[in-house]
Amino acid sequence: MIIGLDIGTSSAKAVAFDYDGNILSQHSIPYPILNPSEGWYEQDPEIVYDACIESIAHVMIGLKQSSAEIPKPVCISVSSAMHGLIAVDSAGKPLSNCMIWADRRSEDIAVALQASEAGRLLYQQTGTPIHPMSLLCKLMWIKSNDQKLFAQSHKFIGIKEFLFYRLFGVYVVDHSIASATGLFDIHQLTWSEQALGLTDISEEQLASPVPVDYVLNMPSREIAALMHIPEDTPFVIGGSDGCLANLGVGAISPGVASVTVGTSGAIRVASSQANQEKKQRLFTYLLRPNEYIIGGAVNNGGVLRNWFRDNFLQEFNQKEADGDPSALLNALVDSVVPGAEGLIFLPYLTGERAPHWNSNAKGVYFGIQLHHGRAHFARAMMEGMLFAIYSVGFALEENTGPIHTIFASGGLARSSLWVQMLADIFNKPVFTKNTVESSAWGAALIGLEALGIQRGNPTVKNKQAEGTQDTERYYKPSAENHAVYMKNFRKFEHLYHILEGEF
Repeated sequence: MIIGLDIGTSSAKAVAFDYDGNILSQHSIPYPILNPSEGWYEQDPEIVYDACIESIAHVMIGLKQSSAEIPKPVCISVSSAMHGLIAVDSAGKPLSNCMIWADRRSEDIAVALQASEAGRLLYQQTGTPIHPMSLLCKLMWIKSNDQKLFAQSHKFIGIKEFLFYRLFGVYVVDHSIASATGLFDIHQLTWSEQALGLTDISEEQLASPVPVDYVLNMPSREIAALMHIPEDTPFVIGGSDGCLANLGVGAISPGVASVTVGTSGAIRVASSQANQEKKQRLFTYLLRPNEYIIGGAVNNGGVLRNWFRDNFLQEFNQKEADGDPSALLNALVDSVVPGAEGLIFLPYLTGERAPHWNSNAKGVYFGIQLHHGRAHFARAMMEGMLFAIYSVGFALEENTGPIHTIFASGGLARSSLWVQMLADIFNKPVFTKNTVESSAWGAALIGLEALGIQRGNPTVKNKQAEGTQDTERYYKPSAENHAVYMKNFRKFEHLYHILEGEF
């Protein structure tokens, strides 16, 4: 049995798998996103740390209750969201909250740097587009706007580094997470001197880069007891949630894409070469040496569904509490034909990352007529979300070649309606698996590789696991629906470019 810990934007989730990928037990603990000022998005690192510990403990307790044997994980391997920044003092205590990927306070710095020759060279070196999400821009903002914090900080780290320091007393960051900071040379596997010069920090103020299969053994009996695991349990550092999602669904061959949508969303493909496009639309993150994950993330995924439900479907809330939380919204969307009878939605409620990298972008409904009702607005919202992902996919095919197959994962992959819409818009076959916990399973696979364990020999069996082979479900695209969607998509793209200067 192996545990994958996925530190996400909305929650920390621990998932126990057997070696075939069957889920034996899982537990998720949510935490809030703080918004202390316009465009500022943060999380309390102590709350996230506690959620990680508690989620593992709940999984272990669940396993003990359902198994005759006392289970022992061969290791715990970790997936994490990217682009978080925490300033800590010499004792490792947070001096700031964690600035998450959605934080926009450095957007003026990002815009100026992106247009410069220095920005172009950094993009080629680091693979990370110049954007407020990156640690590069966040650090430049702190240096210019919070000199006291900048001077007091001993280290600048992400949430996974914070977790590992608390557990093991060392500052380490995996190559996968490091490659998303905008500070890491993905070709030399070292911190970029150019980026360090712009931020005015030394490499000693960052964690030490290590491979994704780096292993540390749990040294603390007290912390191990909190998680209900043996004292010597190995922890594998793992990678970023995006890279591991590709690994988890098997999207590591040319032409096979992974689409993951949770709070935000992304589409990615694997490549043996880093992306070198001049338009700076796509990221290149590192999974393992000479194994790159290329793609783009969109800001507005499941957050759109939550926004629409909370603001326009309030009478459904009690009904949803008693049943499937997405069923009623899906029924509303499905009551309208594809194309929403001409209603188009630009989904940029929280700005946008790929392919536009415009943190000032705004949401827009266009084409409203008297016959459009709430269901049309719901349908257009879902289509706009998927059009944003399709825009990234279009750029991806231009740079990495045709995509012939898509694997969908993340929270929205539980919705067959949403997955069918994805297949129709891309006009590609889409596959989902019984488990949508692709990042946690990707972390588990790295853990098994790190320990040299062969798959196919599960160590724990219980009633929950029996008969739950991770089979795939296939969604065939509709050419007729695709034609309708493409008519709206062309308008969708044109509208963005017309309105870009007005945002």
